[in-house]
Amino acid sequence: MAERQEQAAPDAVLTRIGQVVMLHHGGDREEARERLLGLWAELGEDGDPLHRCTLAHYLADTQDDPTDELAWDLRALSAADELTDGRNTGDPGEAEDSGDTGNVGQEGAIAIRAFYPSLHLNLAADYVKLDRPDAARTHIRRARDACTVLADDGYGNGVRAAIGRLELRLGDGGESWGPPRQRP
Repeated sequence: MAERQEQAAPDAVLTRIGQVVMLHHGGDREEARERLLGLWAELGEDGDPLHRCTLAHYLADTQDDPTDELAWDLRALSAADELTDGRNTGDPGEAEDSGDTGNVGQEGAIAIRAFYPSLHLNLAADYVKLDRPDAARTHIRRARDACTVLADDGYGNGVRAAIGRLELRLGDGGESWGPPRQRP
């Protein structure tokens, strides 16, 4: 019974994060930011890396200042890297897959692999806002390289399209994975 409760606890935290993200997507950015910061205080700097990665990733989206947004996105990337010590993440800048996921289950490693394209995309966008195009190009390349783990579904296609749009904005061509999206 205790083992089942331990397994349910991470899902409960991710569920709480998801609920606040829905609030943010519903238009209440300030309230979402306050609730996410409250969750961050509960987790603490030493909380579960998957939770910290997810939370920081979404906290970045609620920031008004691009420097604050960058700081949260860097926290998210750092937690993702910590999650598997650079192993089995799908991030091409990290070590080869040794089959060892450290103290993290396979599900956590899979979740983080799917996060890397978005994490790097967000960092690239942050650097564009801060007028740091070289840093933006570095992260947009990492985002594109990490896309190999994404499925051919709405999420994967959306991330790939966003990468292409940002590449175009940076003047890097915006290599396409499929037909161009029509603007209304």
